[in-house]
Formats: sequence, structure tokens, C-alpha cells
Amino acid sequence: MTARPPVPPFTRETAIEKVRQAEDGWNTRDPEKVALAYTEDSRWRNRAEFVTGRDEIVAFLTRKWTRELDYRLIKELWAFDGNRIAVRFAYESHDDSGNWYRSYGNENWEFDENGLMAVRHACINDLPIKETDRKYDWPLGRRPDDHPGLSDLGL
Repeated sequence: MTARPPVPPFTRETAIEKVRQAEDGWNTRDPEKVALAYTEDSRWRNRAEFVTGRDEIVAFLTRKWTRELDYRLIKELWAFDGNRIAVRFAYESHDDSGNWYRSYGNENWEFDENGLMAVRHACINDLPIKETDRKYDWPLGRRPDDHPGLSDLGL
């Protein structure tokens, strides 16, 4: 198995790095690429959906990004200990009718010794917003380093 640094136990700096790697991966909206950050048998709870393994992760993310268009995500470290990281996040997207949403949530992550995520628990709430209320204005893809984070945006 290939290691995916940083690996546990996490320091504040390596936990922040891991969170940014996850954010960058999800902002690619490439299910195959994103799934490689998870163990072969990774277990997820995402809202009320339960996902197990990379094949189900790819299927889940494919469905997600087919519905959530122009998806842009920001994650922020909340806490860490040993091989676990807690994050808060918000993302903006719209549906095929042009209705915009900002989705807020928290995730709890557990990593294996190689730095792959083995467990992911996500709680998410969706807030309808007007397109003019959007705060994520960078081109699709990685959030630029100079774009404000969640705390800077007051989210």
C-alpha cells in the first residue's frame, strides 16, 4: 500500500495540510482521483447515506457532482488527535434549475497508518441562497491561496 502523507499521528501543521489536501481533491470533482485518498474498505456516513469501499465512493461522488453543479468547497480544521481529524466545511453549488445553495457541515475523519481515510462521518445542512449572495468566486478547481477561508468569510 502506498502512503499518502502526511500520516498520523498528526500535528497541528500536518492536520491543516491534510485538510487542505482533502479540500483540493474534492474541488477537482474527479470521483476516481478523490477515491484514492480513502482505504479500499473505507466506511462513510454522508447525511443519511452509508457508503463502503472505493467503488461505492466513486458512485456516490459521481451522483453528487452530477446534481451539485459549479461545486466549490472550503474546509477548515476544527480539532485533531492522533489519527483523527474533525473539520467544518461549507460549499456552494447549484442545481440544474439554477437554484443556488450553500451547504454547511462537519466531518469526523479517521486515518490508517498510511494516511488513507478509513472512516468519514459527515453531517450537512443546505441553505438556499441567491446567486448574488455567493462568496466563492474563484474559477472551478483549487481554491486560490489568497482566497479567504471560512473564518475569514464569517461562515
